[in-house]
Amino acid sequence: MTEHKPHIILKTNNLSIGYKSKTSTSVIADHINIELKQGELIGLVGANGIGKSTLLRTLTTIQQSLAGQVHLNGRSLDSYSALDLAKTMSLVLTEQLMSKNLSVFELVALGRQPYTNWVGNLSEEDINIIDRSIELTNITDLKHRKCFELSDGQLQKVMIARALAQDTNLIILDEPTTHLDMYHKAYILKLLQKLAKDTNKTILFSSHEIDLAIQLCDTMVVMTKDQVISDAPCNLITKGVFDTLFPKDLIGFDEKTGSFRVKK
Repeated sequence: MTEHKPHIILKTNNLSIGYKSKTSTSVIADHINIELKQGELIGLVGANGIGKSTLLRTLTTIQQSLAGQVHLNGRSLDSYSALDLAKTMSLVLTEQLMSKNLSVFELVALGRQPYTNWVGNLSEEDINIIDRSIELTNITDLKHRKCFELSDGQLQKVMIARALAQDTNLIILDEPTTHLDMYHKAYILKLLQKLAKDTNKTILFSSHEIDLAIQLCDTMVVMTKDQVISDAPCNLITKGVFDTLFPKDLIGFDEKTGSFRVKK
């Protein structure tokens, strides 16, 4: 009996990320070889300033790579038109929302823009997808509320619902738990775990909540000063990868509990 291998949604080959000007090139990380599989929740973690946002911007074509390749569903990322990419990959950023005067339904409906006609008319199918996205993120009771009335945690769920309504294979979130308290950090990441399982979508998020990511993710991408490594959390713990994330004078990683501890 042959083993079923999950479909690879995104793959990088010797990717190099950073910044280039007319006179110089600044490499943030190189030799990045990762695979994002269908239906998995993947956490991207690392110390502040290590390059997590740069990697996400590169994977979403906001920023050009320095070298290497990115393939999305077996196609070079460079070969996608803006419209094709919007039907394959959705992005949730940390920037403050400018259109808070919209209702929750209206904001989630923006996820259907790649599929609607030029005047943005919603079909019955569009409305069904919007309603389903609202239901999956447990915000049905907020459907007719204005976004400026929502808490940060509620608004984050709305943004996730908008990404679901976009109906892409891959959802990428840049620090989705920023500004949230501990309960809502855990709630959002637990919701993402459930959505990956229930919708079979690939969900990649960056986060400083490494302890939570270890508990909830199928795969983690860990960025250190020396390498970018991707594996299941348990394997990363066994390899001692988390011991290399921070200076050892203050914080240590406890392999037994899978969490960081402040040293006495």
